[in-house]
Amino acid sequence: MRLVALTGSLILGLLSAQSVNAASLYAGEAKAAAVCSQCHGIRMPSADAPFPPLAGRDLDYLKTALKQYRDKTRKSDIMNAIAGSLSDDDINNVAMYYAKLKP
Repeated sequence: MRLVALTGSLILGLLSAQSVNAASLYAGEAKAAAVCSQCHGIRMPSADAPFPPLAGRDLDYLKTALKQYRDKTRKSDIMNAIAGSLSDDDINNVAMYYAKLKP
């Protein structure tokens, strides 16, 4: 009986962790569509835009870069203004979303 209860608890824990991860991806997708995609696109930037694509980039790189832009330790007038409005959760969600995409 204890084994069944323990197994059930473990399964519920794994399912809730996956749903949080999925929610973060959806939140990242929504934020990327609203804030990032106009310049960076989803998979590729628009043909005439000089901005790099973010799809498939390293998760830690994206988080670090966005935090540096937000904190103005990495200089770009455009990115400092845009990243300045992002919370830590927004940064984590957007970075996770772009990192999961295939380039």
